[in-house]
Amino acid sequence: MKLLAFETSTEACSVALYLDGEVRERFDIAPRRHAELALPWADALLAEAGVARAQLDAIAVGRGPGAFTGVRLAIALAQGVALALERPVVALSTLQVLAAGAPLDGPEHILAAIDARMGEVYAAAFLREGAALHALDAERVLPPDAVELPAGLAGPWQGVGTGFAAGGGVLAQRLGDAVRPIDAAVLPHAADLARQAAAAFERGEAVAPERIEPAYLRDNVALTLAEQQALRARR
Repeated sequence: MKLLAFETSTEACSVALYLDGEVRERFDIAPRRHAELALPWADALLAEAGVARAQLDAIAVGRGPGAFTGVRLAIALAQGVALALERPVVALSTLQVLAAGAPLDGPEHILAAIDARMGEVYAAAFLREGAALHALDAERVLPPDAVELPAGLAGPWQGVGTGFAAGGGVLAQRLGDAVRPIDAAVLPHAADLARQAAAAFERGEAVAPERIEPAYLRDNVALTLAEQQALRARR
């Protein structure tokens, strides 16, 4: 199968092309340049592979959570391309995409966390079985000192994502030796999205483009003055 994937939910911008198991990717940490880069990268990947847009079977997108602007852009790109081509979309959690990039030689239990700013993190736990990832709890947004591992799962665990560095590393300190190793610098890659989406497509999980929705997890995009003062007082 042939699938084009967009992941722009964080400061990293990436686009990947899945071709019957082979994956090609463009990736860069490019804050505020996602809209400028994503479609040209997609066209470049297709041209390099000698694949026309009409040959694509589906479009994949990281639906968030993440930066509001980046999540909206990814959804708009996926819907626009899919509608134009009359193709379905596979929309996956950006936290799942992040977990998919965790080291294969690490623990199978993975806690993925993204810095959500405003004193919070986006977090979710996963179990890796072979190439498949299974969610162990719901995506959530909460202060890093309130994150708990799923009850009854002793691990061992590994952690990935910028959420572990948020607020001076509060999350890593809170969980201590229960989650090791931790990579607090890793960002989601469209290549991992493409591999997960290809498997989801084969399971029949693609949907019409108008049915996909972003995962914001919270409605407020800015702190009130009172909230800003409270946040500064906790630091």
